[in-house]
Amino acid sequence: MKSFLHVGCGPKRKDQTTKGFKSDEWNEIRFDIDELVQPDLVGTMTDMSSVETESVDALFSSHNIEHLYPHEVSVALKEFYRVVKADGFVVITCPDLVSVCKLVAEDKLTEPAYTAPAGSITPLDILYGHRPALAQGNLYMAHRCGFTKKTLSVDLQNAGFAMSGIVTRPKKFELWAIASKKTMSQEEFAALFKSQLD
Repeated sequence: MKSFLHVGCGPKRKDQTTKGFKSDEWNEIRFDIDELVQPDLVGTMTDMSSVETESVDALFSSHNIEHLYPHEVSVALKEFYRVVKADGFVVITCPDLVSVCKLVAEDKLTEPAYTAPAGSITPLDILYGHRPALAQGNLYMAHRCGFTKKTLSVDLQNAGFAMSGIVTRPKKFELWAIASKKTMSQEEFAALFKSQLD
């Protein structure tokens, strides 16, 4: 059975990841900074020393890297690269600043952009963190940096990934990226992309 590291899992489980990771062939290892969510491993994205080098087949990180300071992004992505096997890959999601900033430019900073299980999400929440969670004292939810397709692609390349593909999900103002440690044919990479994303 293949294993994937669910980074910044929070209370979520594998059935809330991707269509690929939901299958029976994948074993989930939950990793989080917050012990209250009962992860399998506790740590931060910038110090994943509790995870052995090249010990997982894949890594899934949903809406985590925007919580880092800009200078920490390269450290975290190199950690992602380190823990994944030589033929492995990562799936990363984060806010898309281009689509969010279009709403800001239209002076819609505090108007609902979409509705999530947590309620209405505004551009202000997407840029700086979910305000209700922050107000309740969950400062882990603060956003400290952001990405566009171009900047995330460059960051993944600088971390050592051989290939990456990034798509925009406009309805949720987010980016979805898949990056592979090894070079693949375009057909192989497209198949990997399709296996994980709808």
